[in-house]
Amino acid sequence: MLNNFKMSMLSLRTRIFLSMIVLIVVASFLLASISIIQFKNEAKEYHQERLERKENAVKEHINYVLSTTTYPLKTGNLDLIFKDKIHELAQIHKIEINIYSLDGKLLKSSKESFAVDKAPPPIPEYILKLVRSSIEKRFVDIKTIDGVKNRSSYSLIKDEKFKPLGILNLPYLEDDGYYDNELNTFLIRLSQVYSFMLLVAFALAYFLSTYITKSLKTISDRLEETNLDQKNEKIVLEANSKEVNFLIKAYNGMVDKLETSAVKLAQSEREEAWREMAKQVAHEIKNPLTPMRLTVQSFQRKFDPTAPDVKQKLNDYSETLIQQIDTMTAVASAFSNFASMPAQQNETLNVVEVVELSVDIFNEEYIVFESQEQEIISKMDRTQLIRVITNLVKNATQAIPESQFHKSIVVSVKRRNDNVEIAVKDNGIGIQKQDTGRIFEPKFTTKTSGMGLGLGIIKNIIENYKGTITFESTYGKGTTFRVSLPITNS
Repeated sequence: MLNNFKMSMLSLRTRIFLSMIVLIVVASFLLASISIIQFKNEAKEYHQERLERKENAVKEHINYVLSTTTYPLKTGNLDLIFKDKIHELAQIHKIEINIYSLDGKLLKSSKESFAVDKAPPPIPEYILKLVRSSIEKRFVDIKTIDGVKNRSSYSLIKDEKFKPLGILNLPYLEDDGYYDNELNTFLIRLSQVYSFMLLVAFALAYFLSTYITKSLKTISDRLEETNLDQKNEKIVLEANSKEVNFLIKAYNGMVDKLETSAVKLAQSEREEAWREMAKQVAHEIKNPLTPMRLTVQSFQRKFDPTAPDVKQKLNDYSETLIQQIDTMTAVASAFSNFASMPAQQNETLNVVEVVELSVDIFNEEYIVFESQEQEIISKMDRTQLIRVITNLVKNATQAIPESQFHKSIVVSVKRRNDNVEIAVKDNGIGIQKQDTGRIFEPKFTTKTSGMGLGLGIIKNIIENYKGTITFESTYGKGTTFRVSLPITNS
């Protein structure tokens, strides 16, 4: 801890450097981003306003032509009215002009055409609807072709009585060359300014960090000499900073209490270690008792001496009890030898058969076993595998309230790639979201009884086999625990 403190003190200068550099870089990035957005918005507003100005000017000129023509003002006459005028209008206003009928067919265009050209397409129906339904009787279609934005305005042409005669279309190609040049010039100047500021920041950070870390380096050197196994000297130093003086005072107070606390801590750790071992052993011994009790109760309730398979049932009950007794004996033997939980006694076994046998212990109709295969061979400790399954099933039964009408626990085994996956699914009360991160913590439990060691123990067992245990839970609907263990065929 003290070494980490010293390293943090020595790296303070680097952090000051980085902080100032990051601050400048972030500021420059934000300013550049805002500037780019502002330039783009200005360009957008410019093109939008420019198209509106051209459209208004062209429509005024068109209204003048309509008011002075000798042809009757009908849609069918628009071609004749603007036969010679449309090119003049396009040259004056420097924009392409297209005049369509009310149903979207092109009547006249200022764009030169040849006999080999295809017939121009009509205005899409959705644009016609938008023009008719809008308040201004106008719509601007915006499309990007080959990275260039194209605007095309559509508006109604009306006579002096505001009767629609046709549709005016003005294609407009956005040219952002001017704004792009201005933006590039601004960004170059901005980079020059921030490069200079970066150099100034380097110099300022160097002198500032040297001043700040001068007193802290003295303290870190003294902290390096501190050792919990010896009598430590207090730090005698008067710093210019209130914060540093507070740190020195706190350290000196810690040294006063360290010697007394060290003795108490060692004694407390020894007592806590014994308590944890006693709790774990008690839990491991208590764990097989529940299935043993259920087996005996089932035997008392269902035993029929006149049944034809009475010997087979007696053998099954006896084998179940013997397995649980062997587990308790192994735990007691290990504790008597001041060792950990029973060491792994790996053997080649059929995982499907062992899991099914572990489930049969509970003898409850709502506990169902499922397997896609009859045999999945692996090499592991039989008693530890039984311990994992009985613990998960017991937790599942305890998660279902006694008053619940429909109870369901499904234990399934299947092969997944090179692993065997064992799932225990219940429809109990589930796990609340705030408790999901603590499920495998020692001594954590959501039940009113028990010490909360079961899931922590089986997690250690599974991880010793390089396996994993995960769970999915929806509060109020149920929980599914999944155990994945590698399959070893040797």
